[in-house]
Amino acid sequence: MSDAIKHECGVSLIRLLKPLEYYKEKYGTAFYGVNKMYLMMEKQHNRGQDGAGFASIKLDMEVGERYMSRVRSIDKQPIQDIFSQINDRINTSFKEHPEYADDVAKQKRHIPYIGEVLLGHVRYGTFGKNSIENVHPFLRQNNWMHRNLIVAGNFNMTNVNELFDNLIQIGQHPKEKADTVTVMEKIGHFLDDAVAKLYKEVKKEGYNKREASPLIAERLNVAKILKRAGKNFDGGFTMAGLLGHGDSFVLRDPAGIRPAYYYMDDEIAVVASERPAIQTVFNVDFDDVKELDPGHAIIIKKNGTVKIKKIIEPTERKACSFERIYFSRGSDKEIYQERKELGKLLFPLILKSIDEDIRNTVFSYIPNTAETSFFGMVIAAQNYLNKKKEEQILSIGRRITAEELHSILEVRPRIEKVAIKDAKLRTFITQDSSRDDLVAHVYDISYGSVKKGDNLVIIDDSIVRGTTLKKSILGILDRLSPKKIVVVSSAPQIRYPDCYGIDMAKLEDFIAFRAALTLHEEQNTMHLVEEIYQKCLKQVHNKDTDVINYVKEFYAPFTDDEISDKIGELLSPTDIKAEVQIIYQTIDNLHQACPKNLGDWYFTGDYPTPGGNRVVNRAFINFYEGKNERAY
Repeated sequence: MSDAIKHECGVSLIRLLKPLEYYKEKYGTAFYGVNKMYLMMEKQHNRGQDGAGFASIKLDMEVGERYMSRVRSIDKQPIQDIFSQINDRINTSFKEHPEYADDVAKQKRHIPYIGEVLLGHVRYGTFGKNSIENVHPFLRQNNWMHRNLIVAGNFNMTNVNELFDNLIQIGQHPKEKADTVTVMEKIGHFLDDAVAKLYKEVKKEGYNKREASPLIAERLNVAKILKRAGKNFDGGFTMAGLLGHGDSFVLRDPAGIRPAYYYMDDEIAVVASERPAIQTVFNVDFDDVKELDPGHAIIIKKNGTVKIKKIIEPTERKACSFERIYFSRGSDKEIYQERKELGKLLFPLILKSIDEDIRNTVFSYIPNTAETSFFGMVIAAQNYLNKKKEEQILSIGRRITAEELHSILEVRPRIEKVAIKDAKLRTFITQDSSRDDLVAHVYDISYGSVKKGDNLVIIDDSIVRGTTLKKSILGILDRLSPKKIVVVSSAPQIRYPDCYGIDMAKLEDFIAFRAALTLHEEQNTMHLVEEIYQKCLKQVHNKDTDVINYVKEFYAPFTDDEISDKIGELLSPTDIKAEVQIIYQTIDNLHQACPKNLGDWYFTGDYPTPGGNRVVNRAFINFYEGKNERAY
């Protein structure tokens, strides 16, 4: 994607179902789980590179022995930093105590991080918050083993104020209003309550306090705790948690907005945000990795029992389509095919744009994630040409000469790698995106790849703000002297903010919004903008379930093509010579290409939870009042 967007997070949970000695004997190391967690986090580093965290729990430790470990980092390479710290600690222990080398029991007792239950997390620091305190996993400590809670997730709650107030009403004093802390404290409250009730229960049965501990662990109903805690959650989430005694869980939101996949055999249970990560790290087939159903939790008890439980009543499935377009790893079998299909479906619009002049058109893409959609676009172009060639040959019939046949067959899509991305420069300049001269050199071009007077079609995953297009890409493409530059987005126009985990919170950031605003100004319909603002204001104190997304009316007077054409005007540098046209994917094509992931609120404003409508209206109020702040 040419626009840098902070987004998503990646979660990994690994539960070793055999004693550590088993892995030492079979795989040569008791650190099998730690090694696999490193790979799982690296295979999901696309989901977050600003911070990473790791936590582990050791089962059945003696009183006074450490059973929980956690390490977090906001280093430039946080995953490597975490596991360097872990490896240094392990190597130091072996150096100081050579007798640990072949004694798994001593390794477990004396070396931190080794354990049977492991949780990993990678994140992007959204809204400028990237201190170590914001890095998952979060830890809620208690001297009662069962009340210790470690939480990490890929989520954002739209109703954090309501959840915060709920905690106050039940007598808590939360240290901050961040949704991660609020969610953890809510789960923690019902965990405390369940442990207290179980203690009273076993005490009545005649057990003393020490005897009660293993019975509490055995009887603790994690599903019931999650049902009570998740009752008022409004957002998109894949939420993972570890309890101090060894129970663990991963809970997915009822609309399936955020992804979660799992795999189990007799040695291991693993849950992750990305299916290919599990496939690659554990060398298992596509069909062996299952998707966790919306509203359900996978719960792994201390004794190794694994169950899938319905926690929240599932709503209409609205899995995030942006996952398929861009955020998830493209190595997933289904996602790879879907991205190709997105490219194929764009070709008729492209053909119209170039007046069917394929001979004088060069096709290319914005590296690197648009490459798969580009392949699909090329396949559609080849299919179109094959049909044309067939028609020409049949129309001439047996009279066709070798020269005529050769002339027909030699026509093929002209494919070039026109744009070249300088990744290191991009990493540097995102620290200060106002440095326009550096921004202009994020991309370079392959000189000679386009002939003067050619059409140049270049595909991108999505055009969100359009900043890099205007300040860098279009300008350097114009140096090749094309007649026309057609920039094609495999995603539809992004018109509405996200509130479920992706850093797209302000309407005025979107080029589609700015284009529609310009059209209102040009057509003297700014009174409609004022009316929408007043409608949004009147709903501020409504219940979320009663709120209507009036921001849809902002776009209603204009066709998709009118907005796309205006985007093309706004993004064209003043000194550009080529004609510029912007083409966006249609909503119908998006649904056709990604039929299982119909969450399209970025494009349509159809939010999957009531809180989304409140957020988008607040975003419009903020825009109208000139407030540069997030809407939730």
